[in-house]
Amino acid sequence: GLAVFFVAGGLVVAQIPWLSDQVAKVISYADAGSLPLLVAITAINGIAEELFFRGALYAAITKYPILWSTLAYVIATAATGNIMLAFAAILLGLVVGLQRRASGGILAPIITHCVWSISMLVTLPYIFGTA
Repeated sequence: GLAVFFVAGGLVVAQIPWLSDQVAKVISYADAGSLPLLVAITAINGIAEELFFRGALYAAITKYPILWSTLAYVIATAATGNIMLAFAAILLGLVVGLQRRASGGILAPIITHCVWSISMLVTLPYIFGTA
């Protein structure tokens, strides 16, 4: 559902030049290598991010762990200087934070993050005409 939401959002964002440029900067890296290697790197990155933000950090926070782990994730992502990545981090961080609370573990957040990331990797280049 999250991937479908972002694909639909991508169709809207593609019509707004200054936002479209932000997404195009991110997906331009998808043209830089072989798809199997990019999928593997994307999955490993998703696993690592969830192990830290919804694993170690979430467990260390005693009050409002969803809020604080999501905020930390957004700040870390905002360091890229890309507003669209930071916006995505808000939504993704909230969803996987809620999954972490509901499941009590990190497997659901890891699966969601990886499916979402790989979905964006393979669909956004078509939406933004870089495929």
